[in-house]
Amino acid sequence: MTAANGIGLNVLVVDDDPLNLRIASRLLRELGHCGALVNSGEKALQLAGQQSFDLVLLDVSMPGMGGQDTLVALSSNTFDGRRPRVVMVSGHCDSATQQHFINAGADGFITKPLDRDRLAATLASLSRI
Repeated sequence: MTAANGIGLNVLVVDDDPLNLRIASRLLRELGHCGALVNSGEKALQLAGQQSFDLVLLDVSMPGMGGQDTLVALSSNTFDGRRPRVVMVSGHCDSATQQHFINAGADGFITKPLDRDRLAATLASLSRI
C-alpha cells in the first residue's frame, strides 16, 4: 500500500449515509489520504473498475447491494491487476460479526462513528501488511 512510502492512500468510501461520507472524507484528508465517495455497492464496483484504489472503507448495512455482497464482489475480482484491501465499517461490532467479514475476505473492521485515531491506526496496520 502506498502509505508505507509516505504518500497518502487512494481510498474508496462506500456508505449510504451522506453524513458518514462527509466525516470519512474529512478524516481521510486530515490524515493525508484522498479518494472517492459513493453511496452504494453498485457504484463502488463500477468505480473500482475505472480507478485504482488502495483501500475500500465499506459500510456493512446499505440498501440494495449491501456490504456483504459488495465485499464478495470486490474480493473475487482484481481491478487493474490487484484487489484493493477492504475494511468493513459498522456501528454494530461484536467479535462474531467481525470474524464473519474477515472470513468473507475483509482485511479489517472499524466501528462507527469513525474516529480519527482508530482510522489512522487501522490504515497504518494495513500499510505494514
